[in-house]
Amino acid sequence: MVHQFQLGGYNIVLDVCSGSIHVVDEVAYDAIALYEQLPRQELAEKLLETFGGRPGVDRGEIAACLDDIEALKTAGKLFTPDTFADMAGEFKARSGDVVKALCLHVAHTCNLNCAYCFASQGKYSGERALMSFEVGRQALDFLIAHSGTRTNLEVDFFGGEPLMNWQVVKDLVAYARTQEGPHGKRFRFTLTTNGVLIDDEVIDFANREMSNVVLSLDGRKEIHDRLRVDYAGRGSYDRIVPLFQKLVEARGGKDYYMRGTFTHANPDFTRDLFHMADLGFDQLSMEPVVCAPGDPAGLTEADLEIVKGQYELLAEEMLRRERAGRPITFYHYMLDLTGGPCIYKRISGCGSGTEYMAVTPWGDLYPCHQFVGEERFRLGDVWQGVTNTALREEFRACNVYARPECAGCWAKLYCSGGCAANAYHASGSIRGVYGAGCELFRKRMECAIMLQAARCLGGEGE
Repeated sequence: MVHQFQLGGYNIVLDVCSGSIHVVDEVAYDAIALYEQLPRQELAEKLLETFGGRPGVDRGEIAACLDDIEALKTAGKLFTPDTFADMAGEFKARSGDVVKALCLHVAHTCNLNCAYCFASQGKYSGERALMSFEVGRQALDFLIAHSGTRTNLEVDFFGGEPLMNWQVVKDLVAYARTQEGPHGKRFRFTLTTNGVLIDDEVIDFANREMSNVVLSLDGRKEIHDRLRVDYAGRGSYDRIVPLFQKLVEARGGKDYYMRGTFTHANPDFTRDLFHMADLGFDQLSMEPVVCAPGDPAGLTEADLEIVKGQYELLAEEMLRRERAGRPITFYHYMLDLTGGPCIYKRISGCGSGTEYMAVTPWGDLYPCHQFVGEERFRLGDVWQGVTNTALREEFRACNVYARPECAGCWAKLYCSGGCAANAYHASGSIRGVYGAGCELFRKRMECAIMLQAARCLGGEGE
């Protein structure tokens, strides 16, 4: 499968199954599009008819172009057949029941009342609760016991707002450190916070122990304060921005990123990204809202077209800022074209329900945070382990080749089938797809590929 697109002044050709990307001239671009549809001589005549009047384009040049295309095909860099379908189930079967990451819901409560929050004020449609140290310790023991030969383990402190249970977070980190040596493990911690409770102690501890910190900010004050409010309806922007700036400055280059959500109120989300950059934040992410049909925050069809244009604008602005020595990183444009995810990851996806699970304050296991509170998706608990083995097998069988809608999609080996939770909430099945999300993902990948092409070629479109 080959995908071709024109963006940023480049003619780009992606060979889907090999991952090869080619930046070509107009002759080669059209030749590749028709290469497997027309006999060589007929194709050469058609190209000569289209381009023959241009300087340097004659029968000899066209013949050389077609020879190059054939050489790339022979080398497995164009028109590469898809040989991965039979591997999809096999790869996940090989991993067995190994768990490598947990999302610890240390607080099912929150000091904000964000209108679009899928967790319903931090409660996940249930009771407000804080995780005890005992439950958290058992979760870490469960992770160690089920991690097999893996050395590196990941734990996300999540909520609600995890800083509302800060002592338990600190105690769990301390406990995990005592277990690393005896078990031959290394823990990597991430903290996600809305920022309201950040103080000097939080900053010092997070910058010492957290490999990554995710900071929730939606952008401009008027946009952020529209939906991210406290229970009195007051916006949180003025309280959290100085605290975020202080934390990031103190991190001294360690990983963090600003995580925003854009809605129907701001499909022109680049204004919010650039606002965050101007505040001094250079590690950025903005996610489209996912909400129930009819929700006023939801993106409309008209919004989607605006958003796709915004992704292009963002890529162009990122190049300008890089040339000016003021680079920013956008999470969705982080694309490694030389190495990148292994084929196992490309086929199998995020590992929710198998390698990765969420833990509620009372120790229940769910495939990920977006399934928490939906009883059908309860896998078990941290004492008994996974008892709903049929559900685990359902997730194990969920891969990019298990979704019929993905079969002809050129981006399938970048999204790995997409988010199972979004698919379920949009279609009623974890093997479905979230159509609007797919549409935006494809545009993001085109922009990310164009960015890499521009960097490789010096930033000038041809």
